[in-house]
Amino acid sequence: MKKLLALITTFALSTSLIAGEIIVKGSDTMLNLVQRLAEGFAAVRGDVTVSVAGGGSGVGITAITNREVDIANASRAIKSKEISAARAQGVNPVEIVIALDGLAVIVNSKNPVKNLTVQQIGAIYRGEIKNWNEVGGPNKKIVLYGRQPNSGTFVFFREEVVKGEYASYMRQMNGNAQIVDAVKNDEGGIGYVGLGYIRNVEGIRPLAVAKSSQDQYISPLNEADVKSGAYPLTRPLYQYTNGKPKGQVLDFIRFELSPEGQKIVEEEGFVAVTQPYIEKNSKILQ
Repeated sequence: MKKLLALITTFALSTSLIAGEIIVKGSDTMLNLVQRLAEGFAAVRGDVTVSVAGGGSGVGITAITNREVDIANASRAIKSKEISAARAQGVNPVEIVIALDGLAVIVNSKNPVKNLTVQQIGAIYRGEIKNWNEVGGPNKKIVLYGRQPNSGTFVFFREEVVKGEYASYMRQMNGNAQIVDAVKNDEGGIGYVGLGYIRNVEGIRPLAVAKSSQDQYISPLNEADVKSGAYPLTRPLYQYTNGKPKGQVLDFIRFELSPEGQKIVEEEGFVAVTQPYIEKNSKILQ
């Protein structure tokens, strides 16, 4: 009987927590994007409300583990220890990729530095390079802006670029928009934000980034290079559900991945999923 009740509970949770409502929580980078997708979904499924909140990728993954939400947004892949914690709670995280991001490294538009390598950016964020004149810029102190540890972007950037610990003096900001505003008002500032937060924004400039000094410098504004992965800081944007999505949750995710949903992804400044992710998603959603 206990096993039967557990199966019934698991099925109900994999379908949705509340009939007529889908609860989504997690990545701040994905917040505006998924809110727009929710608005688009409401136009075709007026009987279902999608509530979207931020808080960071780690917060979203914890929420799906605690069965508090239907979908967790995450700008980084779930960690093995998080999968173990979820399974210990009887939760089976299932991964879907809904968009691609070219994480942009931004400086003030008055800063003449236009190109940096991943190694140089890492040295800047570790605190080993402290003045812009060490990388071809003016004699001006570098001011670091980044995210808090519960942010998936904080983790992705630390693992892919910093490759160590952030300098203790990095200013930890609440979200992408705060970093953009800070760098816009600080000629010595540098920050990292999702691609959806920089298009058509004045006062900042995304740097062209190269894997090494021997490689080509590539702008995150070049969509083809983000899609192909040639831009060094390309990353998938994930959603996690408890088991294969079903019912209204499945309908919402299918809308996100539909031509209409992917058009919204591009309108929000991110990049539509590529064929390998389309095929991977299809195996989960069929």
